Amino acid sequence: MKTLLIVFHSLTGGTRQMAEAACLGAAAEPSVQARLVSARDAEAADLLAADGYIFATPENLAAMAGRMKDFFDRTYYPALDHINGRPYASLICAGSDGENAARQIARIATGWRLRAVAAPLIVCTRAQTPEAILAAKTIDADDLDRCRDLGAALAEGLAAGIF
Repeated sequence: MKTLLIVFHSLTGGTRQMAEAACLGAAAEPSVQARLVSARDAEAADLLAADGYIFATPENLAAMAGRMKDFFDRTYYPALDHINGRPYASLICAGSDGENAARQIARIATGWRLRAVAAPLIVCTRAQTPEAILAAKTIDADDLDRCRDLGAALAEGLAAGIF
């Protein structure tokens, strides 16, 4: 059985919804175990035990969330040279464009020598005021479908040995 690890951080619920949708999509593949783990709780052992990854973060101040950065900081060197070539994708819940958060994840993944198997999936909430930024998020059904499809595609690729 293959394992797809989905590491996420969410403060207002948007990224959690996206990660849960990806996990639901991946869980449809019977030969893949989808594991949804918060960035706070994820460890290097989780990375080493997985065959592929989805990293999901909100965009905070034009960057990935600090909690997600903490996850990468804690696990980077223990996983370095042990996960080369494994597939990954990213989910970004953004208030504006999410591009810088996606670039940051891509740079870390490049250092780990991971293989991007999909373009970053960015959902833009357009939250621009302090009140809107801090408010609980509800992600549209169409965007959740895209997240679900990404999780399913990654799981199917793992199961088929494509990745």
